[in-house]
Amino acid sequence: MSAQTPVTPPLATVRAAAADRLAGLATPPGALGRLGDLAVWVAATQGQVPPVPVDHVRTVIFAGDHGVSDHGVSAFPKAITPAMVRTFLAGKAGVSVLAAQHGVTVRVLDLGVDDDLDGVPADVTAFKIRRSSGAIHLEDALTADETARAIAAGEAVAAEEIAAGAQLLISGDMGIGNTTPAAALIAASLGLPASEVTGTGTGVDGAGLAHKTAVVQQAIDRAADRVADPVDTLTALGSADLAAAAGFMAAAARSGVPVLLDGVISVAAAIMADRLAPGAAAWFAAGHRSTEPAQAFALGKLGIEPILDLGMRLGEGSGAVAAVPVVRSAALLLAEVALLSDLG
Repeated sequence: MSAQTPVTPPLATVRAAAADRLAGLATPPGALGRLGDLAVWVAATQGQVPPVPVDHVRTVIFAGDHGVSDHGVSAFPKAITPAMVRTFLAGKAGVSVLAAQHGVTVRVLDLGVDDDLDGVPADVTAFKIRRSSGAIHLEDALTADETARAIAAGEAVAAEEIAAGAQLLISGDMGIGNTTPAAALIAASLGLPASEVTGTGTGVDGAGLAHKTAVVQQAIDRAADRVADPVDTLTALGSADLAAAAGFMAAAARSGVPVLLDGVISVAAAIMADRLAPGAAAWFAAGHRSTEPAQAFALGKLGIEPILDLGMRLGEGSGAVAAVPVVRSAALLLAEVALLSDLG
């Protein structure tokens, strides 16, 4: 059993001061709705009222392949994964366009892509754990050592991004078949059957969904009581990229840097981060509501309400990046709207 160190939450005194300032703005009570709630969260995570502008947002895309992608759980072949890594590097992916528009940096890392990625910059593959993770319904995704290395890689990357000035971090994902281990991690962590959490991912049909659900349930059954421990859960049911993302988020929370979550992959990693570092979820907000059913269950468990609901299921961190302007707006409203007490 692994020892998990609890995380200190944002200061309740700062949250209370932010709520007081919100109540004192020259707006009708509650008129800012969710923007007001988000502004209070931003101020609490910054530890100051009023909050400063959220200028420095940094996204890291953890890429990896998954053994289950060879077993009929995805509508696309795994050759898409290395092709998309190159697309991120070219700045031409969906998240790239959104990030450029909103002044968000994007970094892509190969943790377990089933390709050597010849010719890409060395820093992209610097944290590579292995080529593809195991097919989780038949075998463990990783060895115990690989899981530990992946978590440590995520922690190291978080430290690098924070040192580069990140005020807000986003964990993106790329990997054909990755909604299958994500669903398995969420189901195992929440004690749910595969039938309640498995979705269509990239767009499998009805028969494909039934097969995918059976694969997820087989994986959960194979892991059995090992799911009581978060590191064992990642070893049995995760992947190198998901374990790294979990380490990344846990390290961010320990350092007091907030994380804006994306879709089901990101939220599965967040569930694991909150198990690795209990209380980490207080440092997380959700950029958007995914169409994947597992995401809703997981966000409910974490006590987080998504900011946007656009029917997105792209991954890459795209839904979180799309929500960045809303986060920035919330902070500016709390900082710059006049106070009732100043109105003469």
